[in-house]
Amino acid sequence: MDSNKKLGLIGKNIAYSFSKKFFENKFQKLMLKGYSYDIFDVAEIDEVLDVFSTPGILGCNVTIPYKEKIITYLDELSDEARKIGAVNCILIENGKKTGYNTDAFGFEKTLFLHKKPHQDMALILGNGGAAKAVQYVLDKHGISALTVARTSEVNFENLDKETVGNHKIIIQCTPVGTFPHLDDCLDFPFEGLTEDHLVIDLIYNPNYTKFITKASEKGAKTVNGYYMLEQQAEKAWEIWNFQKK
Repeated sequence: MDSNKKLGLIGKNIAYSFSKKFFENKFQKLMLKGYSYDIFDVAEIDEVLDVFSTPGILGCNVTIPYKEKIITYLDELSDEARKIGAVNCILIENGKKTGYNTDAFGFEKTLFLHKKPHQDMALILGNGGAAKAVQYVLDKHGISALTVARTSEVNFENLDKETVGNHKIIIQCTPVGTFPHLDDCLDFPFEGLTEDHLVIDLIYNPNYTKFITKASEKGAKTVNGYYMLEQQAEKAWEIWNFQKK
């Protein structure tokens, strides 16, 4: 058996990575020899073919901007990944590449840790891969959701405070405000927020984005993306290690 087991993260401009540190700590804690976790910084999506042919590769995490584009390079999709249309975890077994979506699992855990019964309508800000996983979870639990994106009917130009007031869950799924662009913030009618709101920003670096800070000033309950990130990573680890049983 190949003692050199490789995992890694596929993305673009991803010098900063939670995943590398997370999994390297895990290898250490579990005293696993021969495991490594690499950063595959891919300028163009077709370069993933080189990643997939890396000797000893077991699987990968996938991040912005390839969660949707990578699907055409895979052999199979899990049920969630197929319904969501985005992949953030790949299992490679005997050359066969299967795509999963563990973002949905991570978001579901986060949402139900904080959600109150009166919070039954959501606004999803953004429409990328992460937003698709969020939409899947909300649909699954019968929570009605409205997507706000640059080109949607309700967009960042016309979103009003009344709409914000009526939707007690706000999920920020865009990369706006991520390190190092700490001063960036979505154009959003924060005056529509109250202490009845739950605001989840999927960004984890920094801990408190401009968006989170402005929302908490209005009394909203705010949560960042760190717990979701941990949970999706744990789920990925499970897929890489227990799928064979």
